[in-house]
Amino acid sequence: MRHALHQELLRLHAERDRTDEPGDPLRQHGLRLQRQPGAARADRRRADLPPAARLPDSHPTVDKFASLPWVGETGAFFGHVDRHDANGFYGAAEPREGRPLGNGWSLDPPNLIIQDELHLIAGPLGTVAGLYEAAIDQLATRKVGEQRVRPKIVASTATVRRAAAQIEALFDRPATQIFPPPGLDREDSFFARTVPSPKDPARLYLGIAAQGRGPKLVYLRALTTLLAAAQAAYDAAAASTGANPADPYMTALCYFNALRELGGARRIVEDEVRDRVGRYGAQRRRLDPPDAPFADRTLKEPLELTSRVTTDEVAFAKQRLEAVFGRDADTIDVALATNMISVGLDITRLGLMLVQGQPKTAAEYIQATSRVGRDHHRSGLVVAVLNLHKPRDRMHFEQFGHFHRTFYRAVEATSVTPCAARALDRALAAVIVAAARHVDPTLTPNAAVTELKHQSTTRIAVRDAIVARAPDRAVAGGRAALAAQVDELLDAWISTADAQTASGNAFVYARKQSPQRLLHMPLDREVANLDPAHQWFTANRSMRDVEPSVILKVRDPRGHVIANADDV
Repeated sequence: MRHALHQELLRLHAERDRTDEPGDPLRQHGLRLQRQPGAARADRRRADLPPAARLPDSHPTVDKFASLPWVGETGAFFGHVDRHDANGFYGAAEPREGRPLGNGWSLDPPNLIIQDELHLIAGPLGTVAGLYEAAIDQLATRKVGEQRVRPKIVASTATVRRAAAQIEALFDRPATQIFPPPGLDREDSFFARTVPSPKDPARLYLGIAAQGRGPKLVYLRALTTLLAAAQAAYDAAAASTGANPADPYMTALCYFNALRELGGARRIVEDEVRDRVGRYGAQRRRLDPPDAPFADRTLKEPLELTSRVTTDEVAFAKQRLEAVFGRDADTIDVALATNMISVGLDITRLGLMLVQGQPKTAAEYIQATSRVGRDHHRSGLVVAVLNLHKPRDRMHFEQFGHFHRTFYRAVEATSVTPCAARALDRALAAVIVAAARHVDPTLTPNAAVTELKHQSTTRIAVRDAIVARAPDRAVAGGRAALAAQVDELLDAWISTADAQTASGNAFVYARKQSPQRLLHMPLDREVANLDPAHQWFTANRSMRDVEPSVILKVRDPRGHVIANADDV
């Protein structure tokens, strides 16, 4: 069966350049392909090249769809174009660009949506994303005759529970099928094959805890020992030809659950670890049998992978982590990271990780520790430094072996509640604007915000599409209450536009000073000065911006700046 599926995929791949004709093999599988770019990532800077497939790359790309109500050009991403030139396609937001599409040609919206890292689209982010999916689904749906055809969704994740409920709440798909379906051999899932550890080294987990000792002291001694031992192993294999087998363990990737813990550990690394590891090999020797299992080592500045550094610095840091000892100059001895490494850090050479404290969820623990030991020729080592004074850490330490043999059973169920009252308060207005603006070309240009009162058909279509996705039991008051709330927001949109243009002023979606624009960021100071109906139309530029940032300037009791207090 697997061979037959593989051959079918190869056949479809060979047909990828064909147009959508009767009998096209792609149509038989629910896909249509026209003369347009084959696929595009949602985070590409240009939306004028509509894709045939949408490839969301976990949470960073989901954020990009928050720009739908703000930017009219994003409608082209869903095939809402009618003109083109050598540079791409153009829709109603760019009326002076390109020449009309001839011969009755049209561009379909994306036919296939591939959602990677599904488990991350949960909680507050998944709740808001589920609301935006109401607009995205409406924009990506096409009609074939009288039949409504929605895009096919393929979601992948390694750590999920109750996936069917999450997918139904997020994508409004009542049926979920596992691909590939369970076969005859549980050790062969088509994507991966289970092999014994002697043939393919497995990742080794080691738990360390000390009664009556603080976690910082345990971390200090564990990290010092591992760094010195890695140096000794590296020196012992220095004469061997080819890649040094100890290279993966020369970089210690340290994981922390909070920035506060990471900040304290950074000072430990810069001061005590650096001092001790420089003389550890000379002072720690084995007497019986005589041996020198450790070596002195000079540590460089630790690398940080957290939200406190810029995106460019994170990208550069990932490049530095790939540097091989003995070959490259800019190598890393110690890297300090938070949960931002759980996805997107796919560096094969990393082989050593220290986890300071048990992460809050089993899914996070599995994802984070999977960053090391990805080279199937060399085993990864994960050292969990646990605090026995914390009940949860003690429980994991006492059941360490059983937990790690079965930790996929401990993966927690995710929560996605797009119809919750507070979620509707936060994002429903933005979703309504996104859907109405892009589903109707008349409303797409920036200055067309005043045209809604003349588009009663669009108004009904947007309301019905949002209400149809909401389970009656999930909305306070049922679907009738949600329909009334949508109508109230649409009426507020029209009344706000009329009030702003009554004196002859221009009124747009965005790109003008307040109050001459419909949309505002939730934390804009101007929102408090708007009319009550206008205040409803707040839209984030990111789906994860839920609270304002607060800058702390640490001072001593006399009001003086405290040196090196940036990591507080």
